Amino acid sequence: MAVKVRLKRGDNVRVIAGKDKGQNGKILFVDREKNRAIVEGVNMITKHQKPNRANQRGGIVHKEAPIHVSNLMYLHHSKPTRIAYKVEMIEHDGVKKVSKQRIAVSTGEVID
Repeated sequence: MAVKVRLKRGDNVRVIAGKDKGQNGKILFVDREKNRAIVEGVNMITKHQKPNRANQRGGIVHKEAPIHVSNLMYLHHSKPTRIAYKVEMIEHDGVKKVSKQRIAVSTGEVID
């Protein structure tokens, strides 16, 4: 079953399930096809890497692994909240335009 990914890159989120439960971080990347996101400083893994042009020495590298978006919750004013969409028809100089905004469910405020 598909999950609607309402999070974007740059959003501050809190992990609500899993080994990193309770940690906060900023989203670095969202993979909408796999419903996963990479969050800064969350779900850290160690990877053994061979030397290459970018990393001359190689060795053990610590990096973030993807986490499922169902385990993340958007932080609005440092409190976790759900995200909804508000779609409006705006008419300006006789031209109709559709406006879609993300809304924090807990407060009803526009996110962006």
